Amino acid sequence: VQIIDLNGESGRNLDIEPDNYIPYLEVETSTDTTKIATDILSGVLCLLIEGFDEPILIDSRTYPARGITEPEKDKSLRGSRDGFVETLVFNVGLIRRRIRDSSLTIETKKLGTSSKTDIAVCYMDSRVDKKLLKQVFDAINNCKIDALSMNSQSFVSAVFKEKWYHIFPRYKFTERPDSVAASILEGKICILVDNSPAAILLPITLFDLTEEANDFYFPRFTGTYLRLSRYIISVLSVILTPVYLLTVLNPSVVPDALNFIAIKEEINVPVFYQLLILEVAVDGMKLAAVNTPTMLSTPLSVIAALIIGDFSVQTGWFNAESMFYMATVTISNFTHQSYELGYAIKFMRIFLLFMVAFFKGFGFLFGIVLIALYLLFYKTIDGRAYLYPIVPLNIKEFIRRVTMSNKR
Repeated sequence: VQIIDLNGESGRNLDIEPDNYIPYLEVETSTDTTKIATDILSGVLCLLIEGFDEPILIDSRTYPARGITEPEKDKSLRGSRDGFVETLVFNVGLIRRRIRDSSLTIETKKLGTSSKTDIAVCYMDSRVDKKLLKQVFDAINNCKIDALSMNSQSFVSAVFKEKWYHIFPRYKFTERPDSVAASILEGKICILVDNSPAAILLPITLFDLTEEANDFYFPRFTGTYLRLSRYIISVLSVILTPVYLLTVLNPSVVPDALNFIAIKEEINVPVFYQLLILEVAVDGMKLAAVNTPTMLSTPLSVIAALIIGDFSVQTGWFNAESMFYMATVTISNFTHQSYELGYAIKFMRIFLLFMVAFFKGFGFLFGIVLIALYLLFYKTIDGRAYLYPIVPLNIKEFIRRVTMSNKR
């Protein structure tokens, strides 16, 4: 123990650097009583020494955390197996481990009158859009909220106000540090919220949402194929059941070569209502799976798929064709990791079902036009077109994205 003789001096700063006498990594002084009180309530040690007019704050906290295992939702067949956790300092370390550049800037903020939740804004100072960065910091500084009770979701709901008709996400959630590091190097902004394992990336377009880590961990040709497959499957998942309903309402539009898709059994419940019921039933099974213990999830899924599905067809509630097409679009929603994008596709599909049910062929075409116009005028957080590089058309950028020439 080293004893410092202060010679009776008090009431002023003695110009003694605390780092020279307290061999710990995170040591600072402060005169801000609000900050001192918040740090003490957060577990920071406050050292008061007679003769100093500034308390010494020693951050000697140890953070409870689970292992940085691979996230359940956003897996890759090849590549890193680590993932973000609920502890902010660990998440920042996972990013810093991948980007060892002095341009990487991480600024911390506190948000929430009661919770005072720590937030970290990560970006490359030499590559980020400074106008967007200022917009993000202004939104955070002007945000008035009591607590971020639902961490990341509470943050985006409070800071980035969304209209009720904004069904497409304008930010991307991911739990993969490698994806976050790659996005930061591309000039994007990453926001980490303490107590949340999900990083928030912005700005993002529709093409950013459909990207996955697997696209970049395989050879360029394979990655391009995977990405194109995801584009095609996403489009088909929007129009498959509306087209099926259209063929049921207008059998004459079906070519002779496709007569095998016509419903052979008796239709007891109108197909339109069958599809709506199945849309809700699929969400019901998802909710049941979330709340089902892991050891029971597999057997219950088998029961739901085989027993309930087969019985509903045999009793005449649903036709086998309706079950097949709904099962197809349900599986297609899992071809991309964005949960929000999956529901945006679902809402577009339901909208087309209503248009076909009421206006048939004209309704289908008009619904496609309305969806295209909606996406055409939809904007990202920084005001760019959501369909970029298609709108405005940038052929070079489009080819670069589709053909995987932007290999990370």
